[in-house]
Amino acid sequence: MIEAKYLSAIHAAIVASKEIMRIYIDVINLEYKEDGSPLTNADLASSKIIHDHLEPLGFPITSEETINTKYQERKEWASFWCVDPLDGTKEFVKKNGEFAVNIAFIEGCYPVFGLIASPVYEEILFGGKEIGVFSCSYSDVSEPSKWKHIPGGDGINHPLIVIGSRSHPSELGKKFFDDIMLITKDLEYLSKGSSLKFFDLANGTADVYPRFAPTMEWDIAAGQAIIEALGGEVTNVLDGTRLQYNKEDLTNPFFIAKTKGFIANYK
Repeated sequence: MIEAKYLSAIHAAIVASKEIMRIYIDVINLEYKEDGSPLTNADLASSKIIHDHLEPLGFPITSEETINTKYQERKEWASFWCVDPLDGTKEFVKKNGEFAVNIAFIEGCYPVFGLIASPVYEEILFGGKEIGVFSCSYSDVSEPSKWKHIPGGDGINHPLIVIGSRSHPSELGKKFFDDIMLITKDLEYLSKGSSLKFFDLANGTADVYPRFAPTMEWDIAAGQAIIEALGGEVTNVLDGTRLQYNKEDLTNPFFIAKTKGFIANYK
């Protein structure tokens, strides 16, 4: 049985998705933050909707579009929500459909539940180790009998599929691909924007996602909860440890997300 707070998060993501799509087909107002990253009226609208749904549940929230609490206070949090109200703003502005809503629940330093919602395809992927991983259409969320259970597995694709960022390619990412080619020439590279890459990893249509460009905690937390629930891992490139959350610096280290099958076949 899925906990009520997680159902509330799923509902929040769907309501936010509908407002994102209303703006997507209407007028996108674009500005830029101090760091040069894009910000739209859809980011802000989605953020407000999600906060309005989650705040009454009584847990603190770390989110891309809100002023984050200082570390001296945050470090005392036992659990909290980690939210990206519109992951893939660059793709949203390009109108290529590759953007998502991410919500994760963190206990201690690790995500225990995550959801990734695709506003364009009206599909949501969600789960954690305690409940398993599921996907369904927005219209079927209220009917658990229609949820598709995703079991994960030990298999890999032939050719092996390495998935990476559409808007943030890197030389290190290319090197990872070249290094894999030393092991097997039977592989392909797939580019996709935002956390939608985790749909491919979860569904078995991609095997590994190396990320050698900057990301923030809210970009990856939901995907990590889902991949770990399927027996995979999301680990720091430098030391192989699980990505941790609620750090003083909310920037992630470079990481590699691996399916259970990739781990089994490529130690």
